[in-house]
Amino acid sequence: MEKQEYEERGERPCRTKTPEQALRSLMNRCAKSELSISDARRSLYRWGVEPEAQQQVIDTLLVQRFIDETRFAEAYVREKARLNRWGVHKIRTGLRAKRIPEETIAAALRQLEELDMAGNLESVLRRKLRMTHAKNPYELRGKLLRYGISQGFEYEAVIDCLDRLVTERPEDDE
Repeated sequence: MEKQEYEERGERPCRTKTPEQALRSLMNRCAKSELSISDARRSLYRWGVEPEAQQQVIDTLLVQRFIDETRFAEAYVREKARLNRWGVHKIRTGLRAKRIPEETIAAALRQLEELDMAGNLESVLRRKLRMTHAKNPYELRGKLLRYGISQGFEYEAVIDCLDRLVTERPEDDE
């Protein structure tokens, strides 16, 4: 990412690290959790590392396998699907924001076939149903539909799940 792009997002270098200090810091972070190249670049920019040195640090991390975009994408997909219960579209958007290549995203998303995405959708909608107040069933369906789609699930899958949930739920006559 270019300096101008960071500045457009309101990010500015806040402190200065030498390339060696930055490399050590990133190695420590990578040892604890997966990082993408864009995450590493953002940190290097914030630390005020010169652009030429930034690429050398990134190259070192890649050669020593501290950073691996495929490994990052697979971990991201697992985490967002299992813990955050996101749908495919939201996960794909998150990976694109991290500038992961499309082929890598597609390969990582194949893991979702093993996971119960319909179960994720149903649990997300059930939880939202308990917390949502609406004047009538039409308004309730609209709110749940928008929420399901905002969580990255397919429109048709959300509609199907809503149909099941609404038929299970007795009408509230208030």
